[in-house]
Amino acid sequence: MPEDLALESNPSDHPRASTIFLSKSQTDVREKRKSNHLNHVSPGQLTKKYSSCSTIFLDDSTVSQPNLRTTIKCVTLAIYYHIKNRDANRSLDIFDERSHPLTREKVPEEYFKHDPEHKFIYRFVRTLFSAAQLTAECAIVTLVYLERLLTYAEIDICPTNWKRIVLGAILLASKVWDDQAVWNVDYCQILKDITVEDMNEMERHFLELLQFNINVPASVYAKYYFDLRSLADDNSLNFLFAPLSKERAQNLEAISRLCDDKYKDLCRAAMRRSFSADNFVGVQRSNAILS
Repeated sequence: MPEDLALESNPSDHPRASTIFLSKSQTDVREKRKSNHLNHVSPGQLTKKYSSCSTIFLDDSTVSQPNLRTTIKCVTLAIYYHIKNRDANRSLDIFDERSHPLTREKVPEEYFKHDPEHKFIYRFVRTLFSAAQLTAECAIVTLVYLERLLTYAEIDICPTNWKRIVLGAILLASKVWDDQAVWNVDYCQILKDITVEDMNEMERHFLELLQFNINVPASVYAKYYFDLRSLADDNSLNFLFAPLSKERAQNLEAISRLCDDKYKDLCRAAMRRSFSADNFVGVQRSNAILS
């Protein structure tokens, strides 16, 4: 495959490529819609709030400041669909929990034969984010790195490796995104039985498999954010809506007025620059010639 086409097919690098998690979720979404249609059930119809002439509902999640709790739920739901609808069980030893366990207690082999439930994945990720005090933006970057790893290394996320892959993606995302990143030894305080040497080795392998490409363009980040919102809507995972208050309306109006003033200043500056080399007293127009 040519390099430019390979780049466009990788959603973690190219903003026009569709995210993998959203495509993997479509099979389940179509089945849910078909079942609801046959049973005459409309999911979320009674719980979703709609704006009216007297009341406007807004959620507190934006692309620049996503809601932490809902974003983690959406990211873990994306990981759930990655595991459930995986193509195969391709993996690497460094991410295999059987070779590199996260706990000293022996995990029964039966555990690795079943796909984890969404609530179990959410609990694992939420614990890490809460203990390390990570942001919602970091969760989105975590998903970008996870899909980039699966694409670059040509592996699948499955019951035997999902915890270590997610942990490696969180570890890398927190260091790239946050100015004051959490050290590897701090994660050892959260996961008591894992060693710093193991964390360092996993991080090194993760970076090598990503070919040290840790750049996340703003366009790619925005695409993942809005695709996560689409995933939430498809699964009746609604963002928290609240009526637009007077104070928030005034703040939005002030921000809008500020942006409008900045836009007008930029336009004036552009007009001044465009005439800077033309010392004409007036605008000269030539007569049109019709033939």
